Amino acid sequence: MTTTIRQQDLIDSIAGALQYISYYHPADYIAHLARAWEREQSPAAKDAMAQILTNSKMSAIGRRPICQDTGIVNVFLKIGMDVRWEGFTGGLEDAINEGVRRGYNHPDNTLRASVVADPHFARKNTKDNTPAVIFTQIVPGNTVDITVAAKGGGSENKSKMIMMNPGDSIVDWVLKTIPTMGAGWCPPGMIGIGIGGTAEKAVLLAKESLMEDLDMYELQAKSQRGEKLDQVEEMRLELYEKVNALGIGAQGLGGLSTVLDVKIKMYPTHAASKPVAMIPNCAATRHAHFVMDGSGPVYLDAPSLDLWPKVDWAPDTQKSKRVDLNNLTKQEVASWKPGDTLLLNGKMLTGRDAAHKRIQDMLAKGEPLPVDFTNRVIYYVGPVDPVGGEAVGPAGPTTATRMDSFTNMMLEKTGLIAMIGKAERGPVAIEAIKQHQSAYLMAVGGAAYLVSKAIRNAKVVGFADLGMEAIYEFDVVDMPVTVAVDAGGTSAHITGPAIWKEKIATGEFKGIALAGA
Repeated sequence: MTTTIRQQDLIDSIAGALQYISYYHPADYIAHLARAWEREQSPAAKDAMAQILTNSKMSAIGRRPICQDTGIVNVFLKIGMDVRWEGFTGGLEDAINEGVRRGYNHPDNTLRASVVADPHFARKNTKDNTPAVIFTQIVPGNTVDITVAAKGGGSENKSKMIMMNPGDSIVDWVLKTIPTMGAGWCPPGMIGIGIGGTAEKAVLLAKESLMEDLDMYELQAKSQRGEKLDQVEEMRLELYEKVNALGIGAQGLGGLSTVLDVKIKMYPTHAASKPVAMIPNCAATRHAHFVMDGSGPVYLDAPSLDLWPKVDWAPDTQKSKRVDLNNLTKQEVASWKPGDTLLLNGKMLTGRDAAHKRIQDMLAKGEPLPVDFTNRVIYYVGPVDPVGGEAVGPAGPTTATRMDSFTNMMLEKTGLIAMIGKAERGPVAIEAIKQHQSAYLMAVGGAAYLVSKAIRNAKVVGFADLGMEAIYEFDVVDMPVTVAVDAGGTSAHITGPAIWKEKIATGEFKGIALAGA
């Protein structure tokens, strides 16, 4: 029997799904993260996971994005051969992109437009997050099976691909590669692995595997019951245990949980080849699945708030030190130690890649900057636009390594004394921080809505034409950060995982029950 799919129904379904995944985590992710939080023994990692869980529930209630990076859209379609299309003014991809356009420009929950039309030269923002990256299969049947995902740049940028010899060890490659990925992919998350086909097929397999439900706790329970595992299950379990034994931990600060699940998808390949791709999914994992059967648009049901654990992170002055940004001195910055948790109060500036590049060009020409950075702190962020009475939309941190090449210039020539971002800093930035007796502070990636609630006022003070990459001035109250690199150049992202790798190797945590398994 032929099914008719109308253009407007497809547009509405895509737009609705993108709104849905912007503020609802998948239930399986919440369940796995809650169990990891219960089991975690590292205070820094446990605090980070508490912020992510609290942020997730706040986003679900407030219907605002989990993360300020609302992603590049991936759409996977399985189109039944007996489907007929009606009322289409253009092609299938045009209709999907109209759904993306409407989903991202929804007035009640505007999402951040991150897509640039020209990937190499002008890199001009398309303003509506189009086009999506679309994959289509023609299959038997009379329905359209759709999976919609929004993939953040921080995790997508850590994708890896290798052409292996048939006899090479995939496990060894994964364990060698993951430590090189840093924490910019916002662990704890998932790792998707594609094996086989050709180079591009392996990468697609890895991405597709991340659309599957998390079931690692069920797999562990199956193993503990002594039930027979197939070869893929055995490999998934081996990788899960060995990756977590690296001690990287939540946000790369060291801890027991780096991955919540490892997914593997395979396809036949040439006898001489073994293409392998690995793609991480971050703490803001966003995807949804629905089926159109011709009866109209499909809207997903809201999850029950009972899914979330009773974790309510709040600023704690017993554990964290309040800092007055309006009267911050180099001496106070120099007193901070790696792992210290701070609550920032007062005015800070913001800026990301595009702003730093423009500052570099202006300094080279001897032009005055639009704002004075002397004794100021800069936050690497590209916030979501505000709605309603918000000062700013979700405003979590940007991967800080992208600013490494600008760090010495900023510290030497602008008077800047500290920086805030996500994940680790590289050797060039750490050396500059040490030389200038500065500090780098880390905010939790995956806690963007929670962080935004600490921002009471926001105004653009420079480079307004850059949109979300403009320089803002934020006025913050008790914004939570962790000292990640101190004035002496010691990095918590190096010391933390090293300490926890050693602790895990002793076997002292093997007796901790896997809650719910």
